[in-house]
Amino acid sequence: MSDFHHPAAMATRREFLQRSGMGLGLLGLSSLLSDPQLAPPAVAGATAAAAVAASRLHFPGRARRVIHFFLNGGPSHVDTFDPKPLLQKYAGQPIPQTLLTERKTGAAFPSPFKFRRYGQSGIEVSDLFAKTAQHIDRIAVIRSMYAEVPNHEPSLMLMNCGNSVLPRPSVGSWVLYGMGSESQNLPGFMAMCPGGYPIKDAENWQAGFLPGAYQGTFIDTQHEAVDRLVENIKSPHATLTAQRRQLDLLGQLNAEHRRERFDDRLDARITSFELAFRMQIEAADAFDLSREPQHIRQMYGEGVHARQTLIARRLVERGVRYVQLWHGAGQPWDSHANIEKAHGELARQLDQPIAALLADLAQRGMLDDTLVIWGGEFGRTPTVELGGDGTSQLGRDHNHYGFTAWLAGGGVRGGSVYGATDEFGFKAVDKPASVHDLHATILHLLGFNHEHLTYRYAGRDFRLTDVHGRVLNEIVA
Repeated sequence: MSDFHHPAAMATRREFLQRSGMGLGLLGLSSLLSDPQLAPPAVAGATAAAAVAASRLHFPGRARRVIHFFLNGGPSHVDTFDPKPLLQKYAGQPIPQTLLTERKTGAAFPSPFKFRRYGQSGIEVSDLFAKTAQHIDRIAVIRSMYAEVPNHEPSLMLMNCGNSVLPRPSVGSWVLYGMGSESQNLPGFMAMCPGGYPIKDAENWQAGFLPGAYQGTFIDTQHEAVDRLVENIKSPHATLTAQRRQLDLLGQLNAEHRRERFDDRLDARITSFELAFRMQIEAADAFDLSREPQHIRQMYGEGVHARQTLIARRLVERGVRYVQLWHGAGQPWDSHANIEKAHGELARQLDQPIAALLADLAQRGMLDDTLVIWGGEFGRTPTVELGGDGTSQLGRDHNHYGFTAWLAGGGVRGGSVYGATDEFGFKAVDKPASVHDLHATILHLLGFNHEHLTYRYAGRDFRLTDVHGRVLNEIVA
């Protein structure tokens, strides 16, 4: 009689059929999950040993972690890492071949910045990144990148998620899904952007159809105090002991709830609660730069970008797998007008922190297994942008036909240049490299065959590179 009154016995017909139909499937699933090769890799909350044991690596990768500088808005390649002296010859004149752009552009617009050769490799870099250029022999410059459309939103989605139209998991989420986290007390994937969100907001670091535990955690680095950097990092009402008791009770209730359902969203929520609890202690240490020696803080310099770059190094030291550093809210590198002033100010904020990070990682023995990425969603035109009245704006329009990204550390062949744009810098012509090629190369450096890192969703095995992508072996050491 007691069984008759048990809640599980009072199931609706639909629930009864659902449980009956899934019974054999769940039996099969339990056997699969018992196989360590098929079990999900550890995310935040598991030990480092478990993360390594459960990872999906296909071969030993040189890189174990990633720091990604994202210059949202689109940095100009012809003013940074892709010199085009012919623009000076044609200054103020139409160039022989122009391509369709989003806005009206005019004559050839030579770079206002001087390029110089650096390092044993002699790679040319503009004065905008003179300090970063001191490390050019550690850097592989890809000068033949191209995207699909000249608009920020789809290009951001393509660069961050591998698809410009449909919602897909971000690169950081795929990396965390494949490798797991080495940190018990911090999120495995963090996105830092001072002042608020970039264009497309949290979609840039979304988990998509992957379990929610793989989504990036946003940090607004305009703040310095830990309790403002990470909202609600401490409870104003309960001690750690009381919170632990509350979480234990919540865990019991969730476990009871889960027994009647199979929904990974609940698992993600449980994981986030536990992680938030542990972060109360660990985050205070990771984000507290006063614990760094004075000479290290001076090496990185002043300002929010110095601060968030140094925080990034402290995070990867503590096992965070993927850290993305955005320049700021909106699209700060979108220099349609007065590019000399705009790009000049932006580069001054980044150049010293990037150079300091490369030097700091190298002196700690971490650069060999940390992959550093630099770039935006597209580049900018070699022709000057015109206003509605046809006058020069002294800026550049969006250019998805050809642009530059670079990689350093983590198995990269430093002091190398891959591909080229045409003689004016409008279009990738030598060894064009798609965004899928870049993603395939990033995954390769981490130890993945990009064609085999998949997740089954809606009856299909999805991957970051979709049905595209090839590894740029020429820049792999």
